[in-house]
Amino acid sequence: MREALLTLSESDPLLADLYERFGVPPLWKRVQCFDTLVHIILEQKVSLVSAEAVMQRVRVVCPSMQPSEFLALPEALLRSAGLSASKLSYCRSVAEALVERTLSLHQLRQLTDEQVINALTAVRGIGPWTAGVYLMMALRRPNAWASGDRALAVSYYERAALDIVPSYADLDAIALRWSPHRATAARLLWHAYLEKRKRP
Repeated sequence: MREALLTLSESDPLLADLYERFGVPPLWKRVQCFDTLVHIILEQKVSLVSAEAVMQRVRVVCPSMQPSEFLALPEALLRSAGLSASKLSYCRSVAEALVERTLSLHQLRQLTDEQVINALTAVRGIGPWTAGVYLMMALRRPNAWASGDRALAVSYYERAALDIVPSYADLDAIALRWSPHRATAARLLWHAYLEKRKRP
């Protein structure tokens, strides 16, 4: 990561400023498993704190966090843990794909970034953002990018002193110049966003 940080700092003054102000960002690693995919789905469009609270309750009712065990649980029990109807449906779709082997998390390691995104987004409930976060944090691909991330857009807006928060499409276009180190650029932007708000 430090090599990527130096490369980005040399080519982009905004990222150089973030690096100088906030230092090396956390790596934010996650395990390559069903639990991680469920957790990322829970993080869709809600705060990280809220998603973590629900995830802890889901782990209580489903200790192994194995797809087959998750599918065997009554929906009412999972709803009582805090899963909304839509997110429960998405998580069940992922579990079914893993049980039926239409999705293999192990095989994702052998695929290109684009192939991983395509394989994950073929499952109902997994969009580009969820796939991008999994690619970045679980597979730790250096050029992964979480398209559609509000915190990234707001962080860039704040540091670039823009008049409006950039659209996700515009931010995706901007991020292209950070290739092949987009994951490190994202971590810098997230780190700045969290530091400004003093969140864990």
